[in-house]
Amino acid sequence: MKKFLMMVAVSGMVLGASWGMALAGGGSLPAADGKAVYDYITRTSPYQQWPLWPGKEKFYKGQHPHGALLTTYVSDPAKNTVVSKTGQFPVGSIIVKENYMPDKMLGAVTVMYRVDGYDPNAGDWFWAKYKASGEIEAQGKVAGCIGCHTAAIQNDWVFTSAVK
Repeated sequence: MKKFLMMVAVSGMVLGASWGMALAGGGSLPAADGKAVYDYITRTSPYQQWPLWPGKEKFYKGQHPHGALLTTYVSDPAKNTVVSKTGQFPVGSIIVKENYMPDKMLGAVTVMYRVDGYDPNAGDWFWAKYKASGEIEAQGKVAGCIGCHTAAIQNDWVFTSAVK
């Protein structure tokens, strides 16, 4: 009887966690929240195991406000958009850019995450910037990110390469 009750309690915790995640971010995707996104890209689905942006290698030349050197990882939906040139990233696409100093020391990690209905005026992108330590520097509808990326609105808000 004790084992049965333990099994029911553990099953309830697992179901509760899954249910909570589904409510927060729609299935296994995170909510549009800096901590939730960071947990997703570092624990649930570690971004460094994702493919690099197609056609880019590690440590390609960057520019302000990102690092002198960049490494960009993409979730599968984002990768498929770049490869197929469909022109628009689907909901759930995540782009993670490591921003490095000239000496290849990580300075920050920046993220674009498309969330349905999050911010229609900015392409429904959720923006985040994390220090190398993981501390949130900026998140949400970040004016600096949106203001800069507006110049790439015809390329679905991204500069890295054409998606059309």
